[in-house]
Amino acid sequence: MTEVQSASGENRQEAQKESRQRKPRRRAPQKTEEKAGVQEKVKAGRTAAQEEKKSPVRGRREPAQNAALKNTQKPARTAGSRQPRQQNGRRGKAAPAKPPVRVYFLGGLNEIGKNFTLYECGEDMIIVDCGMAFPDGDMLGVDLVLPDFTFVERNADRIRGIVITHGHEDHIGALPYLLKRVNLPVYSTRLTIGLIEGKLREHGLLGKARLNVAKPGDTVRLGCFDVEFIHVNHSIPDAVAFALHCPAGILIHTGDFKIDCTPAQGEMIDLGRLAQLGKEGVLALLPDSTNAERPGFTPTEQKVDNSFENLFRRAENSRLIIATFASNIGRVQQIINCAVRYGRKVALSGRSMLNVMGIAMELGYLEVPDGVLIDIDMISRYPKEQIVLVTTGSQGEPMSALARMAFADHRKVEVGPGDFIIISANPIPGNEKTVGNVVDELMKRGCQVVYESMYEVHVSGHARQDELKIMQGIVRPKYFIPIHGEQKMLQKHAALARSMGIPDSQIYIGDIGDVLEMSESGMKQVGTVPAGRVLVDGLGVGDVGSVVLRDRKHLGEDGLIVVVCTISRETGHVVAGPDVVSRGFVYVRESEPLLDDARALVNRILNECADNGVREWGTLKTKAKDALSRLLYDRTRRSPMILPIIMEV
Repeated sequence: MTEVQSASGENRQEAQKESRQRKPRRRAPQKTEEKAGVQEKVKAGRTAAQEEKKSPVRGRREPAQNAALKNTQKPARTAGSRQPRQQNGRRGKAAPAKPPVRVYFLGGLNEIGKNFTLYECGEDMIIVDCGMAFPDGDMLGVDLVLPDFTFVERNADRIRGIVITHGHEDHIGALPYLLKRVNLPVYSTRLTIGLIEGKLREHGLLGKARLNVAKPGDTVRLGCFDVEFIHVNHSIPDAVAFALHCPAGILIHTGDFKIDCTPAQGEMIDLGRLAQLGKEGVLALLPDSTNAERPGFTPTEQKVDNSFENLFRRAENSRLIIATFASNIGRVQQIINCAVRYGRKVALSGRSMLNVMGIAMELGYLEVPDGVLIDIDMISRYPKEQIVLVTTGSQGEPMSALARMAFADHRKVEVGPGDFIIISANPIPGNEKTVGNVVDELMKRGCQVVYESMYEVHVSGHARQDELKIMQGIVRPKYFIPIHGEQKMLQKHAALARSMGIPDSQIYIGDIGDVLEMSESGMKQVGTVPAGRVLVDGLGVGDVGSVVLRDRKHLGEDGLIVVVCTISRETGHVVAGPDVVSRGFVYVRESEPLLDDARALVNRILNECADNGVREWGTLKTKAKDALSRLLYDRTRRSPMILPIIMEV
């Protein structure tokens, strides 16, 4: 036993002696090449991390890289390493619960267009899309319908940015009006940013805006949100869905999409990445519901190619005029390709068509061979059979180029026999009548018009039921929240989710203004916020409300009666008038007896008030208005707006 201890002591002394010989003195440190290399690597790694933290846009990090990163950052625990001190007896502390995420629905529910959604987690908020809607038939004189920005303005200091799915008006149209109030950074793909620049230039905001270009596969850090851009198919290039990575979990906001294996431009939707996220675990899916009522799959754009080929052959001796959406760049590319094959020149008509195609050509999204595109002023120099005119007006808009051609109001194009007109779009619900009127007028002028769906000159950019099922099946969300559609579309989409096994308790159909809170433990509505619509009429934003619209409707339906009279300041009796002016109510020359009775009635009412000592302006006007209203309704069964004007001398 003693020999073993002595031997070990000698070994220990020798080891300590060798260690002292190898160890350099502290007073004169010397860097070895190995240490210098390690320090350089550490410095380079720190610099790279700082650069990544500084830039909000970065490329996608694959799951394998994430695992590798965790392994390098977290040292493995060995048997001899000291364990952290346990609390609460022998049990370790439970993992903290994930914070909830809130969704504020500020537009795009129970309506078509005006898509506007705000997400909140912790102290950070982000906005997804900022669209406008076109006015309904009862919004007389209104140009645009915007979301209500009240809640956004109240929380502007917490909003880290705006991300946009694609460049359609119902997703970017309200952006200039929002940026006038709060200057927030905007992130989107290249083409979408180009279209936004054009809108901001018109509003004089381009110099102040903070626009950032990202591409599919990039991730943008906005506060605690990592917004991942995922490529999808739609009727405009550069459309994306968003995977919102936040402490609460992953939320997928699809935007407008369809699954097209042979798209007109670009690649098919990135189903692989969506499925990968589904395996990682998705807290909620917020998908497009526009075509949720339609069964099957949305046809591919290749069908439109074949239809154009057939129609170009059919119209070999006619001038071709094709109406489509100005934003449908892929459709215009198909038309140009067909025109090249058949030796035709292409001209563009319509302000929005010229603007969008100009941006698309500048950014390389529209390829036009030299000499194919000509100015609309030059179409008279070519035979009709060598011209293709691409125009706006596929929805029958009164001021569009096609509508002006139909009603002989276009300054540069006159249509008639020898014109073959294709409407390459389906009418938006509510526009069927206006489209029908334009088609009728074109046919009256001798044009041949193709507008029926049987010719397959248009396919939708929105997913139908089977595609929506595929999206839900690969994402496998815990919560399902249909968006982008009217109530019937949202309900149909929810029914699809139920058929695939999602229980009712995990499906939510919201309304504008609702606030939804989600976490791993549950989902619930936690209140409402100011939301609705703001009407734009000319340069006025928000100065036309429900009262003004009601008055406009009243005037449009029943007309206006203005009663003007003068009373004495001393006695209150009528000294001049009353004069009755009719606008939109009756034709004065044919209704003299009625207007004479109206004058006599107002004169008698005012004189009776004077005799009874009634001199208050509001009372005088109310009595005259009520009496005249009863007389006119009894005689005509109409209720015009009555405006009494009383002056005192």
